[in-house]
Amino acid sequence: PTASGKSALALRLAQATGAEIVNADALQLYADLRVLTARPAPEEEALAPHHLFGTVDAADGWSVGRWLRAATNVLGEIAGRGREAVVVGGTGLYFKALTQGLADIPPVPAPVRDQAEAEFETLGEDAFRERLAQGDPAAAARIAPGDRQRLVRAWEVLAATGVSLSDWQGRTAPALAPGLWSGVALKPPREVLYARCDARLAQMIDAGALEE
Repeated sequence: PTASGKSALALRLAQATGAEIVNADALQLYADLRVLTARPAPEEEALAPHHLFGTVDAADGWSVGRWLRAATNVLGEIAGRGREAVVVGGTGLYFKALTQGLADIPPVPAPVRDQAEAEFETLGEDAFRERLAQGDPAAAARIAPGDRQRLVRAWEVLAATGVSLSDWQGRTAPALAPGLWSGVALKPPREVLYARCDARLAQMIDAGALEE
């Protein structure tokens, strides 16, 4: 979670092991948002190599796929130097893509997306799910009741590509294979976390968050 101490732990690990730090926070990517995203301070970044922190123009929105390509390249360079990497951040989808893979699905044309939305509205969830089950039974069974967005996404991919979303996802290999990494999740008690968040917000205001 936010304010759980991820950045501080990553820096301690990097200093103890000679590792390099790779950002996996979707907002700390952006150069213009140091204060609002609680990006490591310049003096902290000077203590160990930091990658993908503040390297992107905030007007240039990055997708998880774009981050994954950049992070994979950086991790390869770090490994080429014979060093370890500490990947740190709070964006769970980034970690999922890195360790489970991200399907390289072709873009779905806007008319197909619009048609899928309209058909969901017309058919209703039950009939829409039943139709999806004929072409992508795994997705129809996996997607939770009421999750319109994922149901429509699964159908639009099938309609646009002729290949089910589940098949696309099954073809995906992770950038970091099992056994090559270990993970740590920080879970402070809620009352401690809330106090840290309150203190951080006050620090952000003092540091110029409103101006940023």
